Amino acid sequence: MAKASMERLFEGADWDFTTIQRIHDACQKIAVEELGLDVYPNQIEIITAEQMLDVYSSIGMPLFYKHWSFGKHFAHHEAFYRKGLRGLAYEIVINSSPCISYLMEENTATMQALVIAHAAFGHNHFFKNNYLFKLWTDAEGILDYLNFAKSYIARCEERYGHAAVERTLDAAHALMSHGVHRYAGKKTPDLREEEKRERERREYDEKIFNDLWRTLPAGSGKKAPDLDLERRRSLAGLPQENILYFLEKMAPRLKPWQREIIRIVRHVAQYFYPQSQTKVMNEGTATYVHYRIMTRLHELGGISDGDFLEFLKSHTNVVFQPTFNDQRYSGLNPYAIGFAMMQDIERIVTRPKDEDRQWFPEIAGTGDAMAVLRDLWANYRDESFVSQFLSPHLMRKMRMFQLTDDPEEEEGLRVAAIHDERGYRRIRRELARQYDVGWIDPHIEIVDVDLAGDRKLLLRHTVLNGALLEDMDAKRVLQHLADLWSYDVLMQEVDRSGTVLRDHLVHPRASALAA
Repeated sequence: MAKASMERLFEGADWDFTTIQRIHDACQKIAVEELGLDVYPNQIEIITAEQMLDVYSSIGMPLFYKHWSFGKHFAHHEAFYRKGLRGLAYEIVINSSPCISYLMEENTATMQALVIAHAAFGHNHFFKNNYLFKLWTDAEGILDYLNFAKSYIARCEERYGHAAVERTLDAAHALMSHGVHRYAGKKTPDLREEEKRERERREYDEKIFNDLWRTLPAGSGKKAPDLDLERRRSLAGLPQENILYFLEKMAPRLKPWQREIIRIVRHVAQYFYPQSQTKVMNEGTATYVHYRIMTRLHELGGISDGDFLEFLKSHTNVVFQPTFNDQRYSGLNPYAIGFAMMQDIERIVTRPKDEDRQWFPEIAGTGDAMAVLRDLWANYRDESFVSQFLSPHLMRKMRMFQLTDDPEEEEGLRVAAIHDERGYRRIRRELARQYDVGWIDPHIEIVDVDLAGDRKLLLRHTVLNGALLEDMDAKRVLQHLADLWSYDVLMQEVDRSGTVLRDHLVHPRASALAA
């Protein structure tokens, strides 16, 4: 062990804000100078357990607008926490600049050091450098935008009534997962300008308001001359998989304030879009960083042997992976698989075996583990990371295998992949697919609408692997869509050949979203 060269950061479990500052500065020195991390400025907030529950309830965001579902989530989490059936996170971190880390005041000094290393440097570096976050989020503007969104929705509630605003939010939240742009091409969002643009949109709407939509023919007997199908779709921007964006721009009867609320929900959904694709990498990065920093603090004498054992106990709990036949098993723990892959890549880079040189010729034996890891953290998401860097060594270590349960096969469950050359590749491919949003999220897009005719909105769900939507859930979500659109909505579930497997037709509820 290296000779101690740092003063002890704290003694015992107690801490004060001076201690927090010392811990932060020590972690920063190791993170920046030894690990080469590049982070946003840090802002650390100390909160109570109840405040942590409140942050849980509002999907982990501060300054969020009010909605009944957040109160429901708060009551649910609080009941389980008070009964001892659920613990709370040691921290919550916000992808913003400055990067805000919320630390529980009940944490010991050791746990504060752990969560600062984990959140303020691990997550912070990943947020700032990963290409998905650079492409789709505006860390500089998110806090200002949330403040604007909160005040805007509060003003709408005062002016138009809580019930009307709540109905609009309910419908927008139901469609939130289908309110994101999934492909590059859109410019990077500038959320700090959104408040200004909202005022400009409102002033423009007031100047040019007319009753055009109300006077368009809406029956088959009054239908205008048909446009060419492709021309009609092109004018409406179809096909379109961002349903909230289409409604915001094209829904005939929405008021300007309702369009603004949909836009707010859409921006929030887009903000969280990268996080859904980088859970393994993000948590793996933060866990690897906190492990390296805490180990280094111990080596330098900044924390005692007892503090280090306390850290190791919490770290072990975080990366615990139950086996497939354990009652606690609920899939792969993203902390466990992420941390294991980061450590395995470090091994491949610094201590490769012949197998590693065959599977990973570009990185095996290159020597600089942190340079390789920083490159991976910047340029991959979960699906591509697993598909390219999950090694046979780690598959054997974690005892991975693949089970197939095909209802068309008489034998039922079948072991489809084991520890051989073909099995390794199949396990890696199938595991990577579980993190591919193109595979796990239903592919639903708006494909047609005749604005000069009956205005029926036609959606298509392209079914993958025979997985139809759950009928009742689909109808409930489509009801919200029909209420926002104000006319009939038809969704067809089709296979890859285009054969219609099932139809869902929903009619709007009378005055469902009337202000």
